[in-house]
Amino acid sequence: MFYYEVDEDITLRLLNFDDTDELFGLIDTSRDHLRQWMPWLDTTKEPEDSKQFIDSAYQSYANRQSLIAGIFYRGRLAGMVSFNSLDWANRIGSVGYWIAQNYQGKGIMTRSVRGLVDYGFHVLGLNRIDIRAAYGNKKSRAIAERLGFRQEGQLRQVEWLYDHYVDHVVYGMLAQDWI
Repeated sequence: MFYYEVDEDITLRLLNFDDTDELFGLIDTSRDHLRQWMPWLDTTKEPEDSKQFIDSAYQSYANRQSLIAGIFYRGRLAGMVSFNSLDWANRIGSVGYWIAQNYQGKGIMTRSVRGLVDYGFHVLGLNRIDIRAAYGNKKSRAIAERLGFRQEGQLRQVEWLYDHYVDHVVYGMLAQDWI
């Protein structure tokens, strides 16, 4: 079971069914905030949807396809950070993340992503880690840039976001460049 202490305030861990109501509540109270960049909100309508997500995330982890972790800030669920996909043949992980509005501005996400990247390079033995963020999502892009990820390109109209396509900016980090 994945459990990783980032620092004295932040722990990353797999969610379990006991986290269902807290996850759903966090999403439900952050809908307006998350809707701008998260395309899955309309499929999360009730706690059962969060329970199914937790089950799917656990199965994907057990099959070594991804690592989707809750960000626990001072013991409370604040958001999620993940390797959305793990390409073991090429040793590449693709990072994704979101945080509830009331936890923004505390450095939680930057520290959480740094922790996951450290884990990816030093424990999982990845060679490359990617972050893709919507072109207009300045806060998400700032995290990649703050951590020293290199902007490598832009993918046009790569994600359908409710009623329009958005471009993604691709950032990359190699194990040899991570300090």
